[in-house]
Amino acid sequence: MTIKNIAIVGGGTAGWLAANHLGKALNNRDEISITLIESPDIAPIGVGEGTVPDIKKTLASFGISETDFIRQCDVTFKQSIKFVNWLDKDIHGKDNFFHHLFDVPSRDDSENLTEHWLAQNSRGAFAEQVSPQFQACEQGRSPKKITTPEYQGDLAYAYHLNAAKFANLLSGNAQSKYGVKHLLTHVSDVNLGDDGSIDSLATKNDGDLAFDFYIDCSGFESLLIDKALKVPFIDVSDKLLVNTALVVQVPTAKDSTIPPYTIATAHKAGWIWDIALPNRRGVGFVYSNNHMSDEEAQAKLDHYLGGEKSEYLYKKLPMKVGYREKFWHKNCIALGLAQGFLEPLEATSILLTDFAANFLGQRFPSHKEELPILEKRFNHAMGHAWSRVVDFIKLHYCLSDRQDSDFWIENRDPSTIPESLQGKLAMWENFVPISDDFFSQFEVFYLENFLFVLYGMKFKTKINPKDIQDSTARITALKEVTNSLIDTLPQHRALLEKINKFGLQEF
Repeated sequence: MTIKNIAIVGGGTAGWLAANHLGKALNNRDEISITLIESPDIAPIGVGEGTVPDIKKTLASFGISETDFIRQCDVTFKQSIKFVNWLDKDIHGKDNFFHHLFDVPSRDDSENLTEHWLAQNSRGAFAEQVSPQFQACEQGRSPKKITTPEYQGDLAYAYHLNAAKFANLLSGNAQSKYGVKHLLTHVSDVNLGDDGSIDSLATKNDGDLAFDFYIDCSGFESLLIDKALKVPFIDVSDKLLVNTALVVQVPTAKDSTIPPYTIATAHKAGWIWDIALPNRRGVGFVYSNNHMSDEEAQAKLDHYLGGEKSEYLYKKLPMKVGYREKFWHKNCIALGLAQGFLEPLEATSILLTDFAANFLGQRFPSHKEELPILEKRFNHAMGHAWSRVVDFIKLHYCLSDRQDSDFWIENRDPSTIPESLQGKLAMWENFVPISDDFFSQFEVFYLENFLFVLYGMKFKTKINPKDIQDSTARITALKEVTNSLIDTLPQHRALLEKINKFGLQEF
């Protein structure tokens, strides 16, 4: 049977990313029809406001103007995640911090500069020694100039954005460029065939709708992959302990400073994200309700926002932490929150959705007979990606030396640390990490990501200073680059205002 009709169930960022990836990949197959079905009764969660640099390549491939994107989606530039108070305040000082930067050193610099920093007894901030972006972030600079072409920059960057507006932009692009159909109707049930695959969708107003292939982007509801196909869920709450978030949007003044990074501030049972858009901040208080009551969480978020009781309305989001045992089953694939969710740290939700949708587009089945082999390939790749993301997220918690609560102490318990991560940490106690430690093309986070977190959190690696290559000249050169960038890069809000007024040069 030829696969011609594709249904994407669910809109939001996940659904419309999938629509664009598939629309672009299958645009030369005239027989293909893609329909995105979105319920008018269900509002998207819309809290995924942070991205990673790979999103630039994706948007450019869709033919979306960066200027239009910035103007229409309340975009700000993101160059880093600044982690505040993830280490013990008594040892490292109040408001201790480190940066996970996006502008990474070359692979040679990664090894040599890391070893040099360790040989100097870890003096100063690791990120400052290996990348000029540290100072650019701390001084509030943009990653590019108004004369820099779209999707290019003096420094690597991603974005903060309004998730609802982003979905609308992706929706318009998918429909106008790739002919994706948009159907507003509520899917009330899923009808299965004799072989256990999906036969059709029962809808509230449009009867039964039959397609050849189905993509589940229905969020936490997981209408197809869970409720209909009964694919088991792998719970990782024994590794990642946070399970609840309080979310709020806080208006800001038009002339307020916009940090060019996400702020992630740790507290005694989790952490707080703080993302600045041009006219508001998106703030989320992430915590473990096994270690902190909901009432205490609300009080602490009130305090963070500067008052005894906030004037703003908090939205509580329970987080089911884990991912599907299979992501592709028969004629259905899950993407986005239907595939799984770990937590908002490191913006993994949009990252994994973008990765999976692009991967699907590269090898989309033409005939039903191709499903088993492609299913196996997809599940293998995505299973590896998800498990490695668990390792990277857990890294932030198990390296912390905070002693102020059971939450942080429990996060260092070996029983909560994946064996794969334990093995790497044991090796890195004696060897500086190298690129060969990350041997799979399906790693989502690589060497430099781990270096910024490992040594930002003061991880100890034994080295012999006599064997270390002298990198003084390279460090001096990086300082000169840093000074030049600070002299020429504009302040963050100033650049955004220019882009909104004049636009960027076309890529």
